[in-house]
Amino acid sequence: MISQPSRHCTVELQALPSRIGQVRRIVSAQLRYWHLDPLIDRAALGVTELLTNVHRHAEPDKTCTVEIELLLDRLTVSVHDNDPRLPMVEKAEPFATCGRGLAMVAAMSESWGVRPNGESGKVVWFTLPASSTALAPPNRPPYGTSREAPARRFGADGRRPEHAPARSAVAG
Repeated sequence: MISQPSRHCTVELQALPSRIGQVRRIVSAQLRYWHLDPLIDRAALGVTELLTNVHRHAEPDKTCTVEIELLLDRLTVSVHDNDPRLPMVEKAEPFATCGRGLAMVAAMSESWGVRPNGESGKVVWFTLPASSTALAPPNRPPYGTSREAPARRFGADGRRPEHAPARSAVAG
């Protein structure tokens, strides 16, 4: 259900791997609709990590609700589930294949947290800045230009270097 004209979107789901990908696409599309394209990657990463935690750890079921809300200059993404146990950030071993999700959410977000939701559930959330300065594209030179002095892009004799002919990586 997408509310109009407020900036609020709610998705209810079973936190199964196939549904996690669908919710990631819904979040991306909603942010694109709100013209918040610079936030898409971080929001999609964060919601993926939170839903993966529900899939791996939540009991008695995997039912949850994802909510994204834009208020003033802050985007809040939250995941509500029916498991009252609160997650903790733990230090993962260097070669561990899991256990870094909340640390990644903390690193890529402006703030994050967890709170009980009634007697049998919790809400895990994170925020991203959505101000015009936070959304401004990075100050990079246009494609194909360089900040280096032009003499460095040419050979010592002042001419462009010869380019090798293109080769295909496909045999045949």
